[in-house]
Amino acid sequence: MSNPEDYTVGWICAITTEYVAAQEFLDEKHDGPAYLPPHSKNDYTLGKVWNHNVVISVLPIGEYGTSSAARVAEDMMHSFPNIRIGLMVGIGGGVPSRKHDIRLGDIVVSIPRNGQGGVLQYDFGKTIQGQSFQPTGFLDQPPTILRSAVNGLEAQYESEGHQLDNAVDRILEKKPRLRKKYQRPDLASDQLYRSQIIHPAGNDSPCALSCGDDLSCLVARPPRTEHDDNPAIHYGLIASANQLMKDASIRDKLAAEKDVLCFEMEAAGLMNHFPCLVIRGICDYADSHKNKAWQGYAAMVAAAYAKDLLRRIVPQMVEREAKIVNIIKEGDHHTHVVFGNQNRGFQVGVNNGPINASFGGK
Repeated sequence: MSNPEDYTVGWICAITTEYVAAQEFLDEKHDGPAYLPPHSKNDYTLGKVWNHNVVISVLPIGEYGTSSAARVAEDMMHSFPNIRIGLMVGIGGGVPSRKHDIRLGDIVVSIPRNGQGGVLQYDFGKTIQGQSFQPTGFLDQPPTILRSAVNGLEAQYESEGHQLDNAVDRILEKKPRLRKKYQRPDLASDQLYRSQIIHPAGNDSPCALSCGDDLSCLVARPPRTEHDDNPAIHYGLIASANQLMKDASIRDKLAAEKDVLCFEMEAAGLMNHFPCLVIRGICDYADSHKNKAWQGYAAMVAAAYAKDLLRRIVPQMVEREAKIVNIIKEGDHHTHVVFGNQNRGFQVGVNNGPINASFGGK
């Protein structure tokens, strides 16, 4: 049995598909933990990626959203008290635009942009007539060690390209039973509908039949060339909330206002209590058009990216990081309030801790 004290990297998934993909990218699997606290309710998979001991967990089946993710992270931190860095890896809805050529199977990584820490909680804020959406809370950015690794990996990919698709293929060669669900679908199935084209409610027929598949319905995009990264990696803001984004008009509005690249449902519950990097494989376009065919592959490439990222981080650097459970305890004991003088707002901050939520005045 494995000693929970030996694990320094925590990896959280939201659904079974992501959990399967994460396990396939372990270099070796370990026996289950020798013991867990009495309150522990998570399912754990233990293993190694390069020289990092990694613990992976998943949300309970049927549960989604920020609160469930926060509970899983809290359980993980107390069951494996030596965790120093965290990853949230899985699938999400992409936000393609003229500025960002995001396609199915691409990857979005949460990196600070435009005054945001990398994740925007878009159901926690206020909308004022004639103005853009104003978030009333701030979520922390990923830890420095992870952001540095992202920068190093971006430079590596720019110089040498990546082998993420090949990494997925190697796994599927070893595990042919996974091919049906996790291999890359036909690129012809990657169709981006214009925002005004809405899939009829309650209609389960394919989009090509119910919505059309001619140029008047679809956004024309040139094929990627052999010199383009495919899948491509995008760095920026991920929008998170306790609701599934399936509305192209709201998607495009938030993208225009906040430069959002991806929508998902768990990360906002983690950033201030489980400092982590969020990695999302794109499985749909956050609109009304259903496309579950890409979920398996999107989960696979996100996990492949996470593995490449961990290989950029020297294990001794991780050991020098503070234990996340101690950071949270420190934050709880060093909270201070700073009152602002504009709009009668106030800010809650933390000395030497990750919790930093700001609240605007009404």
